[in-house]
Amino acid sequence: MTDIAEDGRTWLLSGPTSGYALRLTDADELVHLHWGPRITLADAEALAARPLPAYRPFESPLDGREEYPVDGGPRFVRPALSVRTGERRGTQWRFASYDTSCADSHGLACDTPGGTACDASREGGGEGQGDELRLRFEDGGLAITLHYRMRGDVLERWVSLRNGGDASVELLRADAATWTLPDREGWRLSRLHGRWAAESRLATAPLTYGEQIIGSRRGHTGHQHLPWVALETDATEERGEVYGCALGWSGSWRIAVAQLPDARVQITGGAGYDDSGLLLLAPGESYTTPVFAGLFTDGGFGGASRAWHAYQRAYVIPDAGRDRPVLFNSWEATGFGISARQQGGLARRAAAIGVELFVVDDGWFGARTDDSAGLGDWTPDPDRFPGGLTPLADQVHGLGMRFGIWVEPEMVNPDSDLYRAHPDWVQHQHGRRRTEFRNQLVLNLARHDVREYLWERLDALLCGTPIDFVKWDFNRCFTDAGWPGEPYPQRLWVDHVRAFYGLLDRLRAAHPGVAFESCSGGGGRIDLGVLGRTDQVWTSDNTDPLDRLAIQHGFSQLHPARVMAAWVTDSPNTQLNGRVSSLRFRFVSAMAGVLGIGGDLGRWSEEELAEAARWVGLYKEIRPLVQRGELYRLRPPTGGLGAVQYVLGDESVVLAWLPAQRYGEPVPALRLRGLDPTASYACPETGEVHRGAVLLHHGLAVGLKGDLDATVIRLRRI
Repeated sequence: MTDIAEDGRTWLLSGPTSGYALRLTDADELVHLHWGPRITLADAEALAARPLPAYRPFESPLDGREEYPVDGGPRFVRPALSVRTGERRGTQWRFASYDTSCADSHGLACDTPGGTACDASREGGGEGQGDELRLRFEDGGLAITLHYRMRGDVLERWVSLRNGGDASVELLRADAATWTLPDREGWRLSRLHGRWAAESRLATAPLTYGEQIIGSRRGHTGHQHLPWVALETDATEERGEVYGCALGWSGSWRIAVAQLPDARVQITGGAGYDDSGLLLLAPGESYTTPVFAGLFTDGGFGGASRAWHAYQRAYVIPDAGRDRPVLFNSWEATGFGISARQQGGLARRAAAIGVELFVVDDGWFGARTDDSAGLGDWTPDPDRFPGGLTPLADQVHGLGMRFGIWVEPEMVNPDSDLYRAHPDWVQHQHGRRRTEFRNQLVLNLARHDVREYLWERLDALLCGTPIDFVKWDFNRCFTDAGWPGEPYPQRLWVDHVRAFYGLLDRLRAAHPGVAFESCSGGGGRIDLGVLGRTDQVWTSDNTDPLDRLAIQHGFSQLHPARVMAAWVTDSPNTQLNGRVSSLRFRFVSAMAGVLGIGGDLGRWSEEELAEAARWVGLYKEIRPLVQRGELYRLRPPTGGLGAVQYVLGDESVVLAWLPAQRYGEPVPALRLRGLDPTASYACPETGEVHRGAVLLHHGLAVGLKGDLDATVIRLRRI
């Protein structure tokens, strides 16, 4: 809901529990008023009546208060917008108009990628019935529109720019939003950092004066940081004010958190890592930034996570109400040494334990006997799959499972038919060595001919074979991001991502029954942008069940279990550390997300297969709670007992893990959350009945002991 003052210069956007207000001053300066608990329009107007700070030498009264700082004029903070023409650099904009608009049936609004909306312009005051607020500014021929859209308590913000002039305009930087926090002391900054096989690790530290920058200059979201930050002063897991921001972009990006000299805090973020140039807008061309979403809650980190999860399930993830199937993936079982007969044998074993989706990973196409050849040649290898993939897909379907494949469309091996035919199709700098990682190069998707080739090959693959699932990988970063002959080659950093999105959108429209998973050597491409086009993500290449607990803990700060793929693989762990763990511990760790199995089932004993079938059956029973329920992180995985709880309606499930028991001390009881204190809850496995108030205040004994123990406890309200 949007409330607008009678003079049409103060705007208040309200969610169920939060509010956001801004004001256009008499000097046409757009200043931030409020982001926090829900307030009234009268409250916002009272804030607007407060004067700006008095003059202080070497400082600007706008800094730390302006809604969207631009480059130029009396400003010294990091600009969100920096443009350059042949005559000058910077922006001197003037306010033009505002309007509100309603969303279409898919929740998309105009000037969002792929979106359209009806327009309902307003000139007077009162309550705007629209779903989106737009504030329009002009600077010569450049039209700049700031967009605001409240989704629950998540506020989506983005910017669209259109060059209506006669000359080109260079966008050096065009961030999606600048967020301004209220005056507080003792801010703490939380972020998710990592590296390959160690993604999404939560780190919290005091915010200090100056800027702290996280981002990626790798051409994709990256393993090093997820594009999310949270700030608070005294929040715990379930109490206290938390401000969070998340960027929806799958290329290079930057988020800058600045504590200014007067202690005010602003957060600016958008596409691109530096200010060297984003796009060159010719007359008539436009650019829309990704969404930079913000959330306020007074429910602590747990409340923030539940709000983010609800937002993504309602507005971001395709078909979020449809639970994801239990899958088997062949990679860790077979590597590149695959064949139709071998995959068929694994499929029979997978079906016998209850798997619902069978995925053939890398190695099915071209001359792909190792990672040095074949990428780009998306036709089945006739030696390993004499009849193509269809006979195997038919066998998998006959076993009652869906069929999926692995692809890496944005990459090419120099040893491939595609590269030999089109060596100019890769990103490269003229006269420089073409850097290879994992023996591969990056195709330049900004080129129309490359995009059309990939569309034709992938569409033909999905039309010619009954495929239900595609795992889309991205196994190297940009290095030689050049485009010889292109007048503005740096545009490929943006246009590659837009082309990737366009391919996914086109494939989903043409093949609505096919689900997609985003993968980038594990969790290297996870963000709100790609989640709007895929059904789940591969969280990490690290499938060790103990390591995964910390990775999943960090991941859950922002993203829901509904998209978090997690596998049970072999013990000892062959990929990383050789750790030995029980099938119980491996399953309970993976059951906290979208359950998958990646072990070599051909080597599992009959006893192991029977136990696995029982765990798969249990997961299917609790799957609605895990994938659609509200998450409560009961205890973090910091060495002792760790646990999460999912609540959906009258049902609840607890997953608990004990890495090690020390000194023979008993494991503490788990205080549950999200229950009705006046109700009773029964455990179907034991028949025990528990009072809600007792579970909330005194806890539940989990019965774990020793090393790497785990359990699943179900409760139902009676």
